[in-house]
Amino acid sequence: MKVVHTQEAPAAIGPYSQGIIVNNLFYSSGQIPLKANGELLEGDVQAQTHQVFHNLQAVLKEAGSALDQVVKATVFIKDMEQFPLINDVYGHYFNEHKPARSCVEVARLPKDVLVEIEVIALVKS
Repeated sequence: MKVVHTQEAPAAIGPYSQGIIVNNLFYSSGQIPLKANGELLEGDVQAQTHQVFHNLQAVLKEAGSALDQVVKATVFIKDMEQFPLINDVYGHYFNEHKPARSCVEVARLPKDVLVEIEVIALVKS
């Protein structure tokens, strides 16, 4: 097992890692729209989703992976009414490669953000 950490994504805000590699699979922690310096990105759900993908790309790169290696994504959203907006941004990053996905509406997310995404990806060997 290998812990993944990069300065290009926000540090964990609790007792967890940005991600873990086990048997050539990378498991990310949920990424929220924090900038690498830990500052919350203000803005609408689309801006927040772009920031989440920026963070995911950073931790995936550090793990030796990339978005095109993601096999499963889990999307947590505050308001299912905003699903089409989130889906638009999501489709920008996953346009040709479409991993399996779950999407759930939740009562509340850390720091009251609008979206959080976690992924499982293959690690290039």
